[in-house]
Amino acid sequence: MDSLEPKKHYMSWPVIALLDFVTIISFENIFYPFQNQGLSVVVSWIFLLFSYVIPYALIASQMSLTFDNQAGGLASWVRRSSNDTLGYWTSWMYWVQSVPYIVDVSNSVIVSFSWIIFGDNSLDKRMSTFWFGLLTFAIILLFILLENRLKNSLEILSLLGGGAMFIMSMLFVLLAAWAVMHGHHIATQPFNWGAFKPSFSLNYFSTTGLLIFAMSGAELAAPYVSQMRNPKRDFPKAMWMLAIMTGFLTIFGTLALAMFFNAHHIPHDFKMNGPYYAFQLLGESLGVGKLLMYIFAVVQALFMMAQLAVLLDASSRVFAGDVADRFMPKWLTEKKNKNGRPVHSYTFTVGLSLFLLLLTGTLPNINTIYNWLLNINGIISPYKTCWVFFAFVAMRLHQEKYHSDYVFIKNKTGALIVGGWCLAFTFVCATLGFIPQNVKVGTVAFSHQLIMNFITVFVLFGLGFILPLMRKHKEKKNEMM
Repeated sequence: MDSLEPKKHYMSWPVIALLDFVTIISFENIFYPFQNQGLSVVVSWIFLLFSYVIPYALIASQMSLTFDNQAGGLASWVRRSSNDTLGYWTSWMYWVQSVPYIVDVSNSVIVSFSWIIFGDNSLDKRMSTFWFGLLTFAIILLFILLENRLKNSLEILSLLGGGAMFIMSMLFVLLAAWAVMHGHHIATQPFNWGAFKPSFSLNYFSTTGLLIFAMSGAELAAPYVSQMRNPKRDFPKAMWMLAIMTGFLTIFGTLALAMFFNAHHIPHDFKMNGPYYAFQLLGESLGVGKLLMYIFAVVQALFMMAQLAVLLDASSRVFAGDVADRFMPKWLTEKKNKNGRPVHSYTFTVGLSLFLLLLTGTLPNINTIYNWLLNINGIISPYKTCWVFFAFVAMRLHQEKYHSDYVFIKNKTGALIVGGWCLAFTFVCATLGFIPQNVKVGTVAFSHQLIMNFITVFVLFGLGFILPLMRKHKEKKNEMM
């Protein structure tokens, strides 16, 4: 007799790997490190792949399978392996690190449309920093107002756009190799082993945080564990596939860039306009003009808009959690919309976005604004990633209390050494990220951006201290009445 229960739909491990991959890294993520470190970044990518990315992915595998019934993801890992207070801090840092990224993604939407409309890099000449900031703020407001209506459709669009972005990225690498094999001149000269040699300068180490920002996020796959038929066997496979795909894009994507751009003389606006330059040069090399650039610009615009909607929805979830609610003022969590999201979480997001935009208004041009926001992400995002390794170390210190179907490094001492290395490396890179990039040490611009970095991190993380104090003050006041 057939069961009357509906047949459960399971997700395969390649699908989960792809879902995580398009969320973690995109084509433009290889441009920032290339401008900062040149062709020597290939050595950095290879070193990070084996010493950081693969351990990171397998640590995420064990944590996901250890706490497979927890919906809170990383915050649940920290809370279950330590305490509620640290779980709150993880939630807060996970939320607050999304704010600079929301502003950054909104900037990218404007840049992509400028390439679609004008077909060139003239945005910096056509628009003042004031109007750029105002338009960025308007886009954030618009998507918050439309978020409840468009959320589901844009999540689907995000997956489709992410898939299209993955295809464009792989297409660029393959077509670049094809062009070189058919006579295209390699732009980076001399293209020899010396070009790959890292210069271990202060700038080199201060820009590594952006590499971590580009490669982090394996823990985002944790909620999908419960949707797999055999998580013990298949989830680690998904993480291995994720690490290999990330390594392929970062290493071979960088080599492809060296085919079209001289690593010794990279355009100053490479972080903002580099992906469009790349597809324009590739299209010209293949004889199709600007066609590939326009296709990429449309894919980028759609993906960034979808990503913005998903980010705004995800950033409100931390305020809806039970653990977070204990530490948040009631005025911030009580009023909710039809989806159960606190309305004032969006107000909070708008307020902090406006704070960042006011800071960027003190910078001289749009390219500097774009670069500075990326650098802020290279500080705040790695600090958030530290919690992944903290939770792993805390869990392995008392591993007899936990059961997992998958164990990364069965030897306890070995596991603690690897987890401790990843934690220390991430923390050091995040801290070195405070040093301003693309500006000369000792200049007014350097001091200006250094102060901005400290102010931004102090405000974004400092609010995490203030909110619980406000909650306690209000509760004591109510008890006295």
